[in-house]
Amino acid sequence: MNELLNELRELKGCHVKEHELLANHTTIKIGGPADLFIEPESIESLEAALKLIRKYQVSWRAIGRGSNLLVSDGGIEGVVIKLGNGLDHLVVKDGILTVGAGYPLVSLAMKISRQGLSGLEFASGIPGSVGGAVYMNAGAHGSDISKILTEAHILFEDGTMKWLSNEEMEFSYRTSVLQKKRPGIVLEARFKLVEGEKETIVGVMQKNKDYRKETQPWNYPCAGSIFRNPLPNYAGKLVEEAGLKGYQMGGAQISGMHGNFIVNAGNATAKDVLNLIEHVKQTVFKLYQIEMETEVEIIGRK
Repeated sequence: MNELLNELRELKGCHVKEHELLANHTTIKIGGPADLFIEPESIESLEAALKLIRKYQVSWRAIGRGSNLLVSDGGIEGVVIKLGNGLDHLVVKDGILTVGAGYPLVSLAMKISRQGLSGLEFASGIPGSVGGAVYMNAGAHGSDISKILTEAHILFEDGTMKWLSNEEMEFSYRTSVLQKKRPGIVLEARFKLVEGEKETIVGVMQKNKDYRKETQPWNYPCAGSIFRNPLPNYAGKLVEEAGLKGYQMGGAQISGMHGNFIVNAGNATAKDVLNLIEHVKQTVFKLYQIEMETEVEIIGRK
């Protein structure tokens, strides 16, 4: 690991830290240290870093803004690559957006709405990055990334890069091919939007934003929706009907606003959250014989 660390430090445009706490980089403010933590300033520096990581056969993981993510208290073995500054470019031409993976999705939706382009209204309250949204096919309010993405620029584990079409991304509910069988890092995305009335678009955006503010606990550190909706049922409704709203284990608490959110009510650990998730699963299954599956991605040392 020391050899890799030294070579990464020599790379131009690549910031490297040792034992960086992931709690500083997740929206739920939980997570142990990464052995190495790097922030590349460009696609080129990311490509060079991944080449070195492959050379030393070290495990790695890419993150964006850290939403929809629960990192274990033991942290992450190997390298964590954070995509942010330097991978947040944006070009708009003829209704086509080419945007870097590190661009905040909320900021993108707001900026584009003011230009009278429609299609991203659903994203007005989703706190992740463009890369993370593409990776998991983020969605809300009846729409998702698969409805607007034309292609995504991917850096694969073997170092090859390719633009994948919407069909090749194999989107389904909160899932893409990158989670299932072709692991890789989203570098850029292209979205096709349509022109509309700016006032109408901004109005829908504000309505969606207000709805989230009124119904979801973003005033507390949280990771977003914890469970996938076991359609035709809804996870939050099942949790609420089971009488679990406000239930707390350690510092982790089921939100009193929304049953599908677990908040960090104060010094929560990943173990607290995992224990609470397990309690919800067991309770809901006992009452309704429905198996709850997590939507939040759980990673790190056991």
